[in-house]
Amino acid sequence: MKLASFETDNRATYGILAGDTLREPDDAFRATYPDLRSAIAAGKLDELQRGRTGASHAVDAVRFLPLIPAPDKILCVGVNYRPHIEEMGRDVPDYPVVFVRFPGSQVGHSQSVIRPVASEKFDFEGELAIVIGKSARHVKRADALDYIAGYCCFMDGSVRDWQKHTMQFTPGKNFAKSGSMGPWLVTRDEIPDPESLALTTRVNGVLMQEGQVADLIFDIPALIEYCSTFTELLPGDVIATGTPGGVGAARTPPLWLKAGDCIEVNIPGVGLLVNSVADE
Repeated sequence: MKLASFETDNRATYGILAGDTLREPDDAFRATYPDLRSAIAAGKLDELQRGRTGASHAVDAVRFLPLIPAPDKILCVGVNYRPHIEEMGRDVPDYPVVFVRFPGSQVGHSQSVIRPVASEKFDFEGELAIVIGKSARHVKRADALDYIAGYCCFMDGSVRDWQKHTMQFTPGKNFAKSGSMGPWLVTRDEIPDPESLALTTRVNGVLMQEGQVADLIFDIPALIEYCSTFTELLPGDVIATGTPGGVGAARTPPLWLKAGDCIEVNIPGVGLLVNSVADE
């Protein structure tokens, strides 16, 4: 099952992807569970699949929103593929390098990410993200996949000079509308083995990044085990698992995003996340 958050008729809603249409929940279901996060938290996704659907909308007629509205946490993992570690001149970490993104730093599929006026060093990072399906604390890696609601594509737009101001990544990762996630959540039952997934990132149609999820230094169970030890993971929380090599900052000369560029993060079986770039 694939689920998306979107806006239609100036109204935020969500629904199931069925071919080229998105089917909203019926009115009674949506009154109780007004957004995708609340439906996940209540464990009601299976009920949606069994027919609790209402109005339908053509995919190309809606405005996609960030997949999870106002998640409690967006946790991102840096330097988690060896080629990216090498191109950034870093050492292999002993523990996951975790930083946070704020919800306001995200846009949805087919929307423009914003290059801030404060910098010209705006970079791309394509990633696989997981969405937590139930509260998780002190989870053991053997049980970790049971806590996943599903998977989506993620574009961790990075303002490199601001990222490097200090040892903390936070400023360079949180400019308004600088990243994206979507286009939809693919439920865990459709991805029995996330390590089988492959990821590519293209800018203006040119392949920039290519990686296999199996090559993560800290795999998905390890990340859930680690993160659930220092914080309680809540339904709808997002963990972005890291980016392969090939980012713009590591190229000679560097390749910075500019207005009019198109970024495509493609994970076959999960989705194709497409965003243009606009100036602030």
